[in-house]
Amino acid sequence: MSVLSHNSYGKSRVRLTKVTRREERHELMEITVDIELEGDFEASYTEGDNRRIVATDTMKNTVYALARSHSLEHLEGFGLHLAAHFADGYPQLRSATIRLAQQPWERIAVGGAPHPTAFVGGGSEQRVCTVVRSGGRSHVEAGLEGLLVLKTTDSSFTGFERDALTTLPDTDDRILATSVTARWSYAPGAVDWNRCHAAARVAMLEVFATHHSLAVQQTLHVMGEAALAACPQITEITLQLPNRHRLLVNLQPFRLDNPNVIFVPTDEPYGMISGTLRRE
Repeated sequence: MSVLSHNSYGKSRVRLTKVTRREERHELMEITVDIELEGDFEASYTEGDNRRIVATDTMKNTVYALARSHSLEHLEGFGLHLAAHFADGYPQLRSATIRLAQQPWERIAVGGAPHPTAFVGGGSEQRVCTVVRSGGRSHVEAGLEGLLVLKTTDSSFTGFERDALTTLPDTDDRILATSVTARWSYAPGAVDWNRCHAAARVAMLEVFATHHSLAVQQTLHVMGEAALAACPQITEITLQLPNRHRLLVNLQPFRLDNPNVIFVPTDEPYGMISGTLRRE
């Protein structure tokens, strides 16, 4: 005998490209959408009774149909629109979770000016957003993933605990490189989504570049504080900073010195530093 204690289902990796054709220039938005629904679907699991099931193909079609009339100026607005469509439109639903990721595109510069209709890929960074709607209320979490940053100096790591298995030397000048993942929650109410996202991103980048890092943990903390200060609507932020090591190469076998100029980048293993800051 068993009990189905939890269930959810949905459609993942729904890919969408929208071109907004203005007279002077075209706007491009390319996103990936994941949809997850929770509700009264137990009969489908236990008895194969699908009368309350919203087909995942319908979910995919809904993304395209709603995108046709939506401005898609920001992920958060489209996520709220999709979540309300499902959670408020089907009485058997308890909640709808919409996860969105935006693929970066930048305008190609031609003669020093951005081209109105031609684009180049913007790298590994993605703007992300999650909207959860339940009981007539929505919670919005936004952020970014894959933001690669590196500084060639102003980073040290000394005074850490040592034991019989410690081989890492103290260093007062090292390369600090990481791929930033940041997720933040918004307070209820009106938010200028694009302005707030841009302000938090710029604040984190500026403090990464300008402060002297005594540890990646400290860097995480000052970046989180900067994001909270940049956007008052952010109530909480979680950051993950994997330490993407650049290891100094020993050139002595070749009778060469290495005054902190030749390194080898490594992917694995890596340190993972994470933390959450919340407004008091």
